[in-house]
Amino acid sequence: MYAKFIPAALCAAVFLAGCMEVPYDVVIQGGTVIDGTGADSFTADVGIRGDRIAEIGDLAGADALQTLDAHGLYVVPGFIDVHSHAAAGLTSEERSPARALLAQGITTAFINPDGGGAHDLVGQREDLLEHGLGVNVAQFVPHGAIRQEAMGGSYDREPTAEEMEAMLALVREGMEAGAYGLSTGLFYAPGDFASTDEIVQLASLVTEYDGVHSSHIRDESDYGMGVVAAVEEIIQVSRESGVVGVVSHIKALGPRVWGASAEIIQNIQAARDEGVEVWADQYPYDASATGLTAALVPSWARDGGSERMRERLGDPETAREIQESMAENLDRRGGAGRILFRDGDGLAGRTLEEVALERDEDPVTAAFGIIAEGEAPGIISFNMSEEDIEAFMRESWTLTSTDGSLPTFGEGIPHPRSYGAFPRKIRRYVVEREVLDLPTAIRSMTGASAQAFRISDRGEVRPGHFADLAIFDLERVHDRSEYTDPHQYAEGMVFVLVNGELVVDQEEFTGALPGRVLNRLGADFLRPDVVIADTP
Repeated sequence: MYAKFIPAALCAAVFLAGCMEVPYDVVIQGGTVIDGTGADSFTADVGIRGDRIAEIGDLAGADALQTLDAHGLYVVPGFIDVHSHAAAGLTSEERSPARALLAQGITTAFINPDGGGAHDLVGQREDLLEHGLGVNVAQFVPHGAIRQEAMGGSYDREPTAEEMEAMLALVREGMEAGAYGLSTGLFYAPGDFASTDEIVQLASLVTEYDGVHSSHIRDESDYGMGVVAAVEEIIQVSRESGVVGVVSHIKALGPRVWGASAEIIQNIQAARDEGVEVWADQYPYDASATGLTAALVPSWARDGGSERMRERLGDPETAREIQESMAENLDRRGGAGRILFRDGDGLAGRTLEEVALERDEDPVTAAFGIIAEGEAPGIISFNMSEEDIEAFMRESWTLTSTDGSLPTFGEGIPHPRSYGAFPRKIRRYVVEREVLDLPTAIRSMTGASAQAFRISDRGEVRPGHFADLAIFDLERVHDRSEYTDPHQYAEGMVFVLVNGELVVDQEEFTGALPGRVLNRLGADFLRPDVVIADTP
């Protein structure tokens, strides 16, 4: 009932009868437009030529190859996921259509976050384009990967001058390849061994390209320096280097630091008031996801990789020290009942508390045994307070992300954010809880993200911008994915367009692959067999 098509043969007949050209490829009729700037909504038609928005206004009677009826629907910019672990899925033929993202209205995803991912961005780009893409992709230069490449397997030290030069060269190589910035994972090895000065040096180079530093901060709880000081470190890096700073998936992790949002918000706002450009992104859930080892095993025990860690686990005296730290780290996360396994033989879908009871062990002993046995299960950790989530969300500098993967449908137990983060924010925090109004929420998913990450010509419904658009039914849009039953696509996105091409049509995936690898420096990268025709 929503779409009306003009067959190609009919179009040709009209042309032969005297029609010189079809003015629009697509006209979206009668939708309520929210343009991504935070401004109030308005009713208008949207005309698209090729991959761009050509006109917004009253287009009644305009000729178009395709007309989409958007009466009663919202027309917004396609959502920008500024923190995504979808790279592996997007390089596979099966998952490259990116259905879990498109069902959320996501049209652009940033990959290589947390300092992880491929440091050869040209090679990664070729892999991404091999099978085509359902969404656009933007790349980070991953600090952890380049640190490992430059320094080898020994991380618990400062780099030599030669190693620092090698890292700088790899960052420059990535930025010249079109990356949008540097990602760091200062909580994870090897990034946790890097000094602030090391990050400042690398970020200073990124600043030359007007790039971004997106960081999984060093401490989201009170593991060491504490979450407040860890956010201050990102501010310091931006202040000293001039780089745009982004605190990844901002949170106060664990009951010990609940309420810290107030001080963090005050500090970020103070920095912005002095001209230091700092942003944050957030996924709208009270549970995070990581690995059991990263969550519980201290960083010093992980230095040198899994083989060296296993040696330490096998030494009785060192093992006792590790278990003491694990007990403290488990308490930070609220205990074994708040740890849900995402995978692992006989573990998936169960809590650490349940597994420990079955083994007749205390939770730390059970977790130590799982890790010592060679398991490296992923976990979901229920560790955030609703008050902190909402406090961060209200800030104009907080963007939206999934921090999710692109899972194989039906396999494993991924965090539901992979399927539902953006619709959940609309349903739970706009419609139900009224934490934000809809234009403000849409801005946090689109225009503000484009501003922070320096994405030109996307993120707004504006003539001349790329036609990345999500068209949804507010009464129906919602996330369906649950922690114990996550493999469910979100609902309510009636149409989604990527670069002017329908990828979701009446809530059905079209199978189209119009996505591109975005290039910070100029023209985007497409599949070699794709040719963009000139449009009037």
